[in-house]
Amino acid sequence: MRYIPHTDSDIAFMLATIGAGSVADLFAHLPEALRSQAAIDLPLGLSEAGVRSRLTELAATNRVSPETVAFLGAGAYPHFVPVVVDQIIQRSEFATAYTPYQPEVSQGTLQTIFEFQSLVAMLFGLDVANASMYDGASATAEAVLMTKRLLPQRTTVLVARSLHPQYRQVIQTYLDGVSGLQIVEIPWGADGRVDLSQLSRHLDNTVCGVLVGYPNVFGVVEDVAAISEAAHKAGALMATSTAEALALGLLKSPGELDVDIAVAEGQSFGIPVSYGGPGVGLFACRERFLRSMPGRLAGETVDHDGRRGFVLTLSTREQHIRREKATSNICTNQGLCSLAATVYLCLMGKQGLRELAERNVKKSHYACDLLTQTANYQQQFSAPFFNEFVVNVPNARATWQRLQGQGIVAGVVLEDWYPELKDCLLLCVTEMHTRGEIEQLADELKRNA
Repeated sequence: MRYIPHTDSDIAFMLATIGAGSVADLFAHLPEALRSQAAIDLPLGLSEAGVRSRLTELAATNRVSPETVAFLGAGAYPHFVPVVVDQIIQRSEFATAYTPYQPEVSQGTLQTIFEFQSLVAMLFGLDVANASMYDGASATAEAVLMTKRLLPQRTTVLVARSLHPQYRQVIQTYLDGVSGLQIVEIPWGADGRVDLSQLSRHLDNTVCGVLVGYPNVFGVVEDVAAISEAAHKAGALMATSTAEALALGLLKSPGELDVDIAVAEGQSFGIPVSYGGPGVGLFACRERFLRSMPGRLAGETVDHDGRRGFVLTLSTREQHIRREKATSNICTNQGLCSLAATVYLCLMGKQGLRELAERNVKKSHYACDLLTQTANYQQQFSAPFFNEFVVNVPNARATWQRLQGQGIVAGVVLEDWYPELKDCLLLCVTEMHTRGEIEQLADELKRNA
């Protein structure tokens, strides 16, 4: 598709409409250091072939796997995707399907949505799941809004500060302009889990919901049962958000831990890492909260002749109900991503998912042991972790940069998100990392010790 630029008058009209002074104002929220790198040096009047050549040249400067070994997680996780997933979602009846506006002629699409919902409900151990949430972060924000809908007289949501920082940013964006609801962040304790004493101090009859990461952004597995009990004693709802959904193949499900609303990012299930998308949000809750759940559901029924069929129901979208009653973020068709997750989960099965999760735990704990016992680094948090962990590395940023020069991305420098964790790296190890790669990481960090 060719790019057709707007004229100066087009741009001026659009800016005036939204009340912005310039195009640069639209990007003012981004750090200056990033904005200054955004411009591409393209001479005026360059031919199409010349533009393509220049962009290809720039793209070639990116270093990607297998040239680079990345121990990156923090919300996007590298997992093996069986080729059959891509083969099935590329079938024309799926690849070209649009959102089922005419559900009676979209039986195939509706059935895949129904199967997706069923799998998500089983994964979370909850009664009912929806389909077509955009991603984990926006599904999390929807969970916060849902607690307010269910307890409208209450005004506060307690959110763990150890919830992924970008998820917390998305929540703040969703709440911009929403009156009568404030976020109070709860700190983590010495072991990396929510500080229960701080949680109890803030829990009162103004709190409509408590939200924690499960695992949290440090890969730490929260004591969700204890937090749920405290939340329910205060009459609040309990919600969890999982960035690494594979963890749910091994951990107790949120439903078993008395969670009311559970959400997750489903990218780990058959969707390659793209750093910016696509992803797919998973969302489930107790049946008694069904009518306050955002999104749409596909239900199973029988037709006039008793034949099995599927229908679109409880669609709180602006196409189906009055706009002011619609819940937000129900994107047009995350169907292809949810189908990929469905195919992946069906292929893996309950046992396969558990075995894969166990491999992630073993490999990441092997890496952690190497770094703490051989390279003599300190693990920052003592609580159990899944496939991510935090190590204290003096001069973390300089070390990270040195390893990058060696073709290793040593996780995430946590100082960017948490200034108090200045000398900490967040490392992720999955089934995709070989023993040699893990030992290479340990060797390179050992040189720095």
